[in-house]
Amino acid sequence: MSTSDREDIAVGPETDFAPGRMTLVTAGGVEIGITRLVDGQWRAVRNHCPHKGAPICKGLVGGTWPPSAPGELTYDRDGEVLVCPWHGFEYDLRTGEEMFQKSPTRLRLYPVTVRDGRVFVRV
Repeated sequence: MSTSDREDIAVGPETDFAPGRMTLVTAGGVEIGITRLVDGQWRAVRNHCPHKGAPICKGLVGGTWPPSAPGELTYDRDGEVLVCPWHGFEYDLRTGEEMFQKSPTRLRLYPVTVRDGRVFVRV
């Protein structure tokens, strides 16, 4: 299926989607989690962890504790990281890439648009 074959599917009013929380919808027969990042950008994620098939969108949306020097502990990227509920793998909601892995897996992201207060996902 080419990009031009995809269609925008209405999934609900903008007010149904809280920042920092995944809201599950079904669009085009696919279960998708939709959220807004802290800066207002929208993300739609297929509800399937590429690692072991977990319902990824039931995980927490938060930040991460990146690798740091001994004695240092920093929390970063609050509201931009999706954590798998089964194994704790962390995924960057901006890019879909698994974080801190040598051979990262990648989430399936879908384009989101908002028109006249309604949210649409392109599947």
